[in-house]
Amino acid sequence: MKKYIDTGKKDTRSGFGAGLTELAKTNENVVALCADLIGSLKMEGFIEHSPERFFQTGIAEANMIGMAAGLTVGGKIPFAGTFANFATGRVYDQIRQSVAYSEKNVKICASHAGLTLGEDGATHQILEDIGLMKMLPGMVVINPCDFNQTKAATLAIAEYEGPVYLRFGRPKVANFTPENGEFVIGKAVMLSEGTDVTIVATGHCVWEALLAAEKLEAKGISAEVINIHTIKPLDEEAILKSIAKTGCIVTCEEHNYLGGLGESVARVLSLNNPTPQEYVATKDTFGESGTATELMAKYELDAPAIEKAAEKVLARKK
Repeated sequence: MKKYIDTGKKDTRSGFGAGLTELAKTNENVVALCADLIGSLKMEGFIEHSPERFFQTGIAEANMIGMAAGLTVGGKIPFAGTFANFATGRVYDQIRQSVAYSEKNVKICASHAGLTLGEDGATHQILEDIGLMKMLPGMVVINPCDFNQTKAATLAIAEYEGPVYLRFGRPKVANFTPENGEFVIGKAVMLSEGTDVTIVATGHCVWEALLAAEKLEAKGISAEVINIHTIKPLDEEAILKSIAKTGCIVTCEEHNYLGGLGESVARVLSLNNPTPQEYVATKDTFGESGTATELMAKYELDAPAIEKAAEKVLARKK
């Protein structure tokens, strides 16, 4: 399998900050809004370059979304940032009515998603946000895997006309995708070709999938690893092409198995080519306080869990 190198651990939220700072310099229509979490969203660079294009809304997320929707009427491209829990659950009504239904060009930028938020615990660890957002008509849902890809995604969504949910995280994780790589919305990335089992992963689980594939290779199992950075629109062609070769699939996500990437893949399979599938995801549960590494292990989202799921689905295929 193709080998990937961690060039140095970085947090994906800093990838967002780097992309937003670049947009401050290159796209005068981009404006930024934040609900009192400038440091957490890494927005300092944007503010330093373009303070007149930044709006601090305070802890008033519903107002922030309404302001963002209004700014699009004047041709602005608003990037509204806060924690994922507040960016979706707290303001779902405003997103549904003022952004999705109204087809406004708002970019909802959500940091601290999933279990890897860590010690802040269950009240902040939203594991339902992908499901909430992908069900909104017209909403694009993006969950990049590392610093480089998050920066690239941030730049790409500024060029896309329409509402976008961009999800990223708090901890420092492996940074392994190419610097300044191309980001195509809705186009999966083949990371490593294989013949025995397909592993599709999103977000922080992508690196874990690559680690699992190395362990499987040592056991004589050839795993095909695909990075699904865009959950909606889903690259159905890439998934179907892969499972036509391997005959089984594992889906991996830092999200509830109800409503996430796994269910989107299951729909594609059921309609086109029913195939054995195993889910690596949280099992209809809330999280708890702990380090990111501890929680990924306890909730079975890490490389050993992916390896185990691959072996299980292979046994089902036989």
